[in-house]
Amino acid sequence: MKIETACNDPMQHATAALVIGCFEDASDGLFAACDQALDGYLTTLIESSEFSGKPGATLLLHSMGKLPAQRLLLVGLGKKGKISSESLRRAAGSAVGVLQGARVARFSMALNLCCSPPKALEAVLEGALLGSYRFELYKTREKEERFSFDAMTLLVPEQELAEARTTAEQAEKLCRGVFLARDLVSHPGNVVTPGYLAQAAREMAARNAMECRVYEQEELESLGMNALLGVGKGAAMPPRLIVVSYQGEGAKGRPVVLVGKGITFDSGGISIKPGPGMEEMKTDMAGAAAVFGTLEAAALLRLPVNLVGIVPTAENMPDGKSFKPGDVLTSLSGTTIEITNTDAEGRLILCDALHFAQKFKPAAMIDLATLTGACVVALGHEASGLLGNDQRLADALKKAGEETGERLWQLPLWDEYGEGMKSDIADLKNSGSRDGGTIKAAWFLKQFVGETRWAHLDIAGTAWSDKARPYSPKGATGVGVRLLIEYLRQK
Repeated sequence: MKIETACNDPMQHATAALVIGCFEDASDGLFAACDQALDGYLTTLIESSEFSGKPGATLLLHSMGKLPAQRLLLVGLGKKGKISSESLRRAAGSAVGVLQGARVARFSMALNLCCSPPKALEAVLEGALLGSYRFELYKTREKEERFSFDAMTLLVPEQELAEARTTAEQAEKLCRGVFLARDLVSHPGNVVTPGYLAQAAREMAARNAMECRVYEQEELESLGMNALLGVGKGAAMPPRLIVVSYQGEGAKGRPVVLVGKGITFDSGGISIKPGPGMEEMKTDMAGAAAVFGTLEAAALLRLPVNLVGIVPTAENMPDGKSFKPGDVLTSLSGTTIEITNTDAEGRLILCDALHFAQKFKPAAMIDLATLTGACVVALGHEASGLLGNDQRLADALKKAGEETGERLWQLPLWDEYGEGMKSDIADLKNSGSRDGGTIKAAWFLKQFVGETRWAHLDIAGTAWSDKARPYSPKGATGVGVRLLIEYLRQK
């Protein structure tokens, strides 16, 4: 969807649909002006409870020629004193959803005119762009009838026009990173393989002047990445380790290293998963997708930071050559790991990648992974789990989560949780008892980060949604990209 900006008076602006905000407990000037032009009809709707300004409420009306706009879309914003960037983001996303249903391809947005919290303009743009996303690549029927947006005109005061154009450009670049992540997670597992991710990384690096290095199976063997190799032994597609580096102009100092779990399909291996719902295991590379999306957005935005993205990628499949419960693997760090559950494979590929990442001497290291079902049990689908060894880093990520609506909830990482991860025949085992499963998995990863400042984001409950949300259609969410870009902007 193309973004255009204009400083036209909304009351004199001709458009197929004009989107305006409505508060539960107050009336702003634009709403009052539209109400007057419609002979008090908006007041009648509110008094009759046909529309309220509650968050999520929407109502599309025809102006019947009483406004230059053919339609008026009312969007509830809640109480005026509680307006935030996230509520504006959700309102803009909801508006786009209604307009899509009405097949209005061009429209004008005036939500940003009713209030001015920090980053209001950015939030409205992000909500509209993210809400317009659809993944329909594999649908072959009724292509002619498929709807897509043409353009949105953002109405702003004349003195804010130049700033609005810059903000719109930045929002589009940020959302391109989110869309890349969503696309990668949405593709089926027979398309997105370790080789596909490697090629996607090469193409992304080429179009953004970044460096890309892909370590193939023989190189992984010579390095001693036996945990990563062990997970991929049963698959037809060999595992890879993908490293992409972005050098921001003027950036100094050590890089921030992002590590993303890239299991392109997780059957559970020998410890095979139940059949129902297994099709969603194509999403087990959402951490890798978030890393790629962040690198893409950072390059497009020309952020003055140094970034290294590391993606260990494999398929976890059952086969005569698969690793088995009871096996012992020697990881890149030299730590030996007893396999007690082949479905606890994510931590195995990550432990080699985290140890490998230390060669870059990171200023901070952040990994993202759809790691544990226990995190979904604990936090549902509203927040990602956060654990780590540095509170300043954790606090910075939590702040970025609140700003972007990609919220994080911190869990403890006490050494007592590691008692259940000790093996009788090796240094560690890869899976313990179910209680505290998210924490135990993170404690396992902690053993491979050394003294590096490190945070772990468990996105198992937030990477995919079984229902549509205001600015995220059903399916892949692209979680992590906006969060990490906000964190990097804070640096």
